[in-house]
Amino acid sequence: MEQLITIIENSYTGYWNYLKNQILFNSNWNNYFYGLILISVVTFLLELAFPWRKNQPVFRKDFWLDTFYMFFNFFLLNLIILIALSNATAQFFEAALGLFGFNLIDFQLIDISTFPKFWGLFIFFIVSDFVQWTTHNVLHRVPFLWNFHKVHHSVKQMGFAAHLRYHWMEPVVYKSFLYIPLAIIGGFTAKDVAIIHFFTIIIGHINHANLGWDYGVFKYLFNNPKMHIWHHAKQLPNHLPKGMNFGITLSVWDYIFKTNYIPYSGKDIELGFTNDENFPKDFISQELYPITFKKKP
Repeated sequence: MEQLITIIENSYTGYWNYLKNQILFNSNWNNYFYGLILISVVTFLLELAFPWRKNQPVFRKDFWLDTFYMFFNFFLLNLIILIALSNATAQFFEAALGLFGFNLIDFQLIDISTFPKFWGLFIFFIVSDFVQWTTHNVLHRVPFLWNFHKVHHSVKQMGFAAHLRYHWMEPVVYKSFLYIPLAIIGGFTAKDVAIIHFFTIIIGHINHANLGWDYGVFKYLFNNPKMHIWHHAKQLPNHLPKGMNFGITLSVWDYIFKTNYIPYSGKDIELGFTNDENFPKDFISQELYPITFKKKP
């Protein structure tokens, strides 16, 4: 118990010092704070220069709410609970393995440090993206988890900041699904994680932006705004009642598993979900929704 308390204390102080150093420019290449701001500004400028929905306001509906979500989920959430919870869970998992005479090294099937840099990153990226695609499916198919995911789908006008509008429980679910698959991959560094993370942030921002791009032939490989807009469609097709286009960064999984759906240009389709007019409009109420939600009798 004392060791667990120490882990939690070190998690809070460690992340606070890390975040403070990022804001004060004392960190090196992996400055997520200003990296996120730079990616957001560039994507916002692209929206202004090449707007797909020309009648959509520059500061669209919930623009500032989504901007708050972006910084809350990316930084404050880590400080409040996520880093401490993640480190404590990792310690618990390793301790549980120890009871059976195992450790994480025993489960490592691939050491990407033995591969050329490009292929090591490629393996790490493919595995993590497929697990995230699978997790995204689960969020739509399990009613309990769908109530958390509704926060993301409550967006009514799409823009780059909608990318990081999600309930704080979602990263807990994603990290839980990712933990074991990534435990079998050894040899990746913090820099490897940062490279992949920045790449996925860029793609995610563009996918949610007011841009009419599909990347031509590469649309079958990478998720894109013309594909992802349909993921947020309020009206779902009969053959895909739980949703479609679940790709996070890659679209290829949807084409492989037949969850792709782009019947026509989705530029002006209605976004949301059934009965979303009753969904809370402010941050606190949206965070409490999965608890306060009551099924109709």
